[in-house]
Amino acid sequence: MSDIERLDTWVKYKNGLCSDCMASCCSMPVEVKLPDLVRMGIVDEFELQEPVKNIAKRLEKQRIIQHFNFKYEVFTLSRRANGDCMYLDQKTRLCTIYEQRPNTCRNHPKVGPRPGYCAYSKNPNHGRRST
Repeated sequence: MSDIERLDTWVKYKNGLCSDCMASCCSMPVEVKLPDLVRMGIVDEFELQEPVKNIAKRLEKQRIIQHFNFKYEVFTLSRRANGDCMYLDQKTRLCTIYEQRPNTCRNHPKVGPRPGYCAYSKNPNHGRRST
């Protein structure tokens, strides 16, 4: 089994791997940009006229993001106390915003800490849709 903290334990990604995974990737920090936040319905198009730091302050206050990198204008989404993404259903282990998910999630595992590999962890409850 892979350990999310140890990249050397990650398995080479292959099609179908997500169908019985515990959604390990959904416990890693998720970095997003403004277009992701718009697609997710967190930021309205009209807000894009505001300085990005004002948007970041609002989202931090609402606890939607835990960090904002001013230099690169990258937001890090907040996570639950157990480390899971706040958009991950705790029972089904499925993404609750799958069609609107951020590019970071759409592109995993092609990009990430170890491109082409993932922290696969077998789920005893099969039937997960692939990413």
